[in-house]
Amino acid sequence: MSTAYFIYIMTNKDNRVLYAGVTNNLLRRVNEHRDQSGSAFTRRYHVTKLVYYEIFDDPQTAIAREKQIKAGSRRKKLDLVNSLNPDWNDLAETL
Repeated sequence: MSTAYFIYIMTNKDNRVLYAGVTNNLLRRVNEHRDQSGSAFTRRYHVTKLVYYEIFDDPQTAIAREKQIKAGSRRKKLDLVNSLNPDWNDLAETL
């Protein structure tokens, strides 16, 4: 079985802060952010809600997509989340 790679966007409870990342274990990474062992940024801004993710077969493609998302404007990130998760539900509950 091949490893899957994920790019993801998380936010805080008020949906004001957006954080994009890449991982090969989405549930583990979401839990790291939630228990504050994730990045300093997510600790500082209490980023705990998974609102968007994409799945890739290889790490290079996932990393390239993460860079594309991070380089985009806030509006582009908002549009991306709204396109697939208009209610901004916590997608981690469905993993």
